[in-house]
Amino acid sequence: MLYLKKILTTTVVLATLGLVQGCAQPVKTSQPKPDFGLKVELEPAALSIVKEMGNRLARAKSLSFTATATYESTARTGQPLAYISQMDVSMVRPNQLSVITLGDGPRSEFYFNGQNMVAYSPGTNNVAIAKAPDSINEMLKFAFQKADIYFPFTDMIVSDPYAGITNKLKIAFVVGQSVIIGNTTTDVVALVNDDMQAQIWIGRDDKLPRLLRVTFFNEPGNFRHVVSFSNWKLNQTIPAKTFTNPAIEKAIKIEFASPSALSQAVNNQAGKKP
Repeated sequence: MLYLKKILTTTVVLATLGLVQGCAQPVKTSQPKPDFGLKVELEPAALSIVKEMGNRLARAKSLSFTATATYESTARTGQPLAYISQMDVSMVRPNQLSVITLGDGPRSEFYFNGQNMVAYSPGTNNVAIAKAPDSINEMLKFAFQKADIYFPFTDMIVSDPYAGITNKLKIAFVVGQSVIIGNTTTDVVALVNDDMQAQIWIGRDDKLPRLLRVTFFNEPGNFRHVVSFSNWKLNQTIPAKTFTNPAIEKAIKIEFASPSALSQAVNNQAGKKP
């Protein structure tokens, strides 16, 4: 899959700014990827369900929804603890995006207006601003390359969700239907490539994603990465003020940097102390 990656941080933007205060961060560990000898087995019915979802999302001129992401990280006991982050997302194609992370942890805000990407921490009044490519697709790649910024709903907001989700896909099959998730009937599809297994619940009638559950083959503990989707609104007018915050003008400017680079800088500085 082109964009589907691990949910690596509780609050992605705050981690990028180096401003996470008291928010647990998962340990990045890996083990050799097992060879399951996966053969390509793609059920047409499963691909059809995913394609209908992709088409519905791709055709929408604007999107807004709430994404609640849960990831697991190892505790001192060796068992997983769950951490949760909730994001209010607004998007207007082709080049406007707002992601307001409400918690857990300090509030953070991410904006893209077709020219700049902005990460703002109201609690510390810090902001990072960088020129970015003029489309959401390219901006998302740029943000990940520049500052390890990744949103767990990325697959749902790119220009062609179906192409991204089915890239390098090995296995796809229909698990069945559910009437539990999102208070509606959903089709449940399993998707597998060489790196991960995903299970996605898609509204039978509205073709919108309601729940995504992912495990990675090379991650010790087979931790579950889960995103639930709610409050979907498509093709509604989203005010221009949604994609900025006037408080940014008076915020303290800092540079974008990846969490790993920030950690290395801190360690290097600590090593220089007498």
